[in-house]
Amino acid sequence: MAHPPTNTALTRETLVDAVERNLRQEILAGTYTSGQYLPPTRELAERYDVTRTTLKHALMRLSQAGLVETKHGVGTRVRDYERQGGLELLPMLVAENAPGWVRSVFEVRTEIGATIAVRAARDASEHHRQRLGTLARQLREAPDADAAQITECEWHRELAAATGNRVYPLLINLVLDTYLRQRHAVRGAFDEPAAAADRLDPLSEAVCSGADAETVRSRATDYLERTAQLMIESMLARGGDQ
Repeated sequence: MAHPPTNTALTRETLVDAVERNLRQEILAGTYTSGQYLPPTRELAERYDVTRTTLKHALMRLSQAGLVETKHGVGTRVRDYERQGGLELLPMLVAENAPGWVRSVFEVRTEIGATIAVRAARDASEHHRQRLGTLARQLREAPDADAAQITECEWHRELAAATGNRVYPLLINLVLDTYLRQRHAVRGAFDEPAAAADRLDPLSEAVCSGADAETVRSRATDYLERTAQLMIESMLARGGDQ
């Protein structure tokens, strides 16, 4: 049986990538605090041994992410991203401060996921129910942890689509794509695909059979909390920061 692909193309870090990453790390680590101006562009360009054009592109990315704001003739100031930032910052924050932010992401995932499961159990089409059942079986038959992890994500994307609400898939995409940035660290939860399937099956069966809301919510909460705990334990075992 076919499984979702697990390999992704390798990309080489450019100078812009490197400068952006270093500045981002310094901002998130508090080297530059909210309201503080970054050093002048000439100084930063000399520090990183890049052209001012390269630095400008890196700063533009940080601005688009909501970490800084640049005013012509004044300079680039660090924004209060926790008060003013949007959801687009989540992947960046998780990558730089895991598992602290990962815990918060999983908490939201559990709350949203339970609501989505209830809605899907009520409104899913026969096509969606069959697809959810197929993905649950593919999870059990996955050849390795990577395939199991990706298949489980696809199950959740299908669950969101089954609600008929077009916003839920976007929210789930954000949450899943955020934690997938750390997939290598949390893959321990899927080292045994059959065990992962055993955890998912009660929820999948409840949704596919159109069980009552209380049953579905209880099973969804149980599954998501147990899986999140296993992922965090896997991350800590691999040396993740608190």
